[in-house]
Amino acid sequence: MCFKNLIIAFDELKTDYKNPIDQCNSLNPLVLPEYILHIFFNLMFLISGEWVTILINVPLIAYHVQRYRNRPVMSGPGLYDPTTIMNADQLARAQREGWIKLAFYLLSFFYYLYGMIHALIAS
Repeated sequence: MCFKNLIIAFDELKTDYKNPIDQCNSLNPLVLPEYILHIFFNLMFLISGEWVTILINVPLIAYHVQRYRNRPVMSGPGLYDPTTIMNADQLARAQREGWIKLAFYLLSFFYYLYGMIHALIAS
């Protein structure tokens, strides 16, 4: 999921620029692919024996599992319920979560890039 767009989407909801139903309908289909992709990469790290990388990612995986298990009751997959997303605390939480995930994935990208360059130089 492009977290820049996620943050912009929640900002649009905050300023009443977009309808919460349309916004949630566009964000919810992106949740499961993000989780599946994150777990896939971690399975690849597990197979290759990258234990430090696994330990770095385990808290986010646990958070994803907990967040999805405690999601609002909805008819389809996703996390964002249009009826509750407009509450100020829910919207602030979703925005904060987007910023934290953006920072985590950005730092992870540079860590993985460093690991790749280090492996190329060492061999």
